[in-house]
Amino acid sequence: MAVRPLHSEDELRYQDRVARLRAEVAERSAGRLGYLHVPDMMGYGWAQLHRDLARETAKDGLLLDVRGNRVGHTSQLVVEKLARRVIGWDLPRHGAPATYPEQAPRGPVVTLADERSGSDGDVVTAAIKRLGVGPVVGTRTWGGVIGIDSRYRLVDGTLVTQPRYATWFDDVGWTMENHGVDPDVEVVVTPQDRAAGRDPQLDRAIEIAMARLDEHPPARPPDLAGRPSVARPALPGRPGGGDRHHIA
Repeated sequence: MAVRPLHSEDELRYQDRVARLRAEVAERSAGRLGYLHVPDMMGYGWAQLHRDLARETAKDGLLLDVRGNRVGHTSQLVVEKLARRVIGWDLPRHGAPATYPEQAPRGPVVTLADERSGSDGDVVTAAIKRLGVGPVVGTRTWGGVIGIDSRYRLVDGTLVTQPRYATWFDDVGWTMENHGVDPDVEVVVTPQDRAAGRDPQLDRAIEIAMARLDEHPPARPPDLAGRPSVARPALPGRPGGGDRHHIA
């Protein structure tokens, strides 16, 4: 048997961690809460979000985890997805009901952020708070939102960067830079927690989401028994000919 080793085990460890957290959230919420982790705001994070988006937003509530979220530029797309609100339902024949707009959260959304949520991870956290998507649990984010260009190289291979893209929000102004985004509910993970495998931020987020589910029940598809009759009235007869009736 020939074994080809991986260049890195980071991806396997990451997917294992996400799977464990998702299973824990499902178990502790009796299957009512979904879990999504977005590792960055680039193509990889966008793809990771969509791996599980449809399944996890079909739950009653949702935990969005942007802890450790690295640089990128897709925060607007992520916020657009999570800020959707269910205003209707698509009801296919012989199929499961789907929300309109599709993949919209059906109930409360609680976001987890920490000191390693930086750059567009800062921005997505600020946008979630500003738009009222749901409470943010964790610690203050990293505080580095001025983007750089990395296109200048010297003859010796040195890369030269320059600050180029600043961010301003109408509620916090310029204060994200060098400060970060403050959570709505501060929960610190201590070294002792990490050594023991505890995640008090996740614990608190589950607690808040379940309480919000009791206060604000999730959207449910309509009862099909309440539909109006689909029978149609008979069509009028054709002039000079026998009556023709529409068969419903």
